[in-house]
Amino acid sequence: MSAPLASAGQPVLELRHLCVDYGRGDQAVHAVIDTDLTLRRGEVVGLAGESGSGKSTLAYGATRLLRQPAIITGGSVLFRPDAERPDFAIDILDASPEVLRSLRWRDVAIVFQSAMNSLNPVLTVQAQLTDTLAAHIPDTSKTERRERAAELLKLVGISADRLRSFPHELSGGMKQRVMIAMALALEPQVVIMDEPTTALDVVTQRQILEQVMELRNQLGFSVLFITHDLSLLLEMADTIAIMYAGRIVESAPAEQLFRAPRHPYSAALLNSFPSLHGERKLMIGIPGSPPDLRKLPEGCSFQPRCRYALPRCADQVPELTRPAIATDSHRLVACWLHQEHELPDELAAPEPDGLSQSRRLVGSAPLPAAPESSGGPR
Repeated sequence: MSAPLASAGQPVLELRHLCVDYGRGDQAVHAVIDTDLTLRRGEVVGLAGESGSGKSTLAYGATRLLRQPAIITGGSVLFRPDAERPDFAIDILDASPEVLRSLRWRDVAIVFQSAMNSLNPVLTVQAQLTDTLAAHIPDTSKTERRERAAELLKLVGISADRLRSFPHELSGGMKQRVMIAMALALEPQVVIMDEPTTALDVVTQRQILEQVMELRNQLGFSVLFITHDLSLLLEMADTIAIMYAGRIVESAPAEQLFRAPRHPYSAALLNSFPSLHGERKLMIGIPGSPPDLRKLPEGCSFQPRCRYALPRCADQVPELTRPAIATDSHRLVACWLHQEHELPDELAAPEPDGLSQSRRLVGSAPLPAAPESSGGPR
């Protein structure tokens, strides 16, 4: 891994009270509700949750890429471009079209969900890479743009010979690598990856994730990685935020969330996929379905599916705050159980001591199973 940045730990992208609806009036779908999220320099933040929880809407809202009938109804998205001036910020939601065009791709880039549909089928890889460069760096020559396109392909492990290939001539994994190359073309400070390995086989998926981590270590950009597969984030993310029904319900350093989830939904998600190591355990699914985002419950949205629900959960929405038993100031959870101090064993497990580097994707082994005494999910 590369040496840490001098500005590591400083916020580079901050979402504050972001709200996004689809439609207006009584039938509006409340896709993102009063959401706060901070991405720091050099950090990988994972955003996880079931399909329909608002993850992609949050990402596209933060970059103002939403289309009608989506409406941003409140909040701010602060981008801090200069590490030497941490107090200077640009609110992306208030930025003019000119400022927005200069920020996108140069400072904040996005890897879209499906490379199969995101690449133009009638243009070569070279044409699509050089078009990006020409749009943002118009004073470069055609030769310089072609050379840069070749460098970008090599950066993501593809031979420059593929520059003249059309998308249909590439495998799914190669298409996804081309999308990553396009996102890194202007060396942005923030890269948002929305389900970048969807529909790929597990071997190709792992190769691409290893490539992303190596590039992050090499170039120093920050990553917001969106997925419904929590197991991916446990290996590559520094911080994980869990989203449910349009809200962040828990945020914590990755290993702490893995070892000791605090929100019942986080614990249920962790128990929804089998461990590859250790003893076999009975898996317990999450009963019911996510709520209708047009008619959210008055209280905690997870209350109808939660086996630990308290009476106040039915009519009071819990705030995202630091739980009393947390030892890390970055641990946040939105759950009344932590206010009542009557926690079930699996939500009151001790915090792990420090963060192990053994979980890293690049050249590392997976984490061992948590000991039974930890009180983790069963």
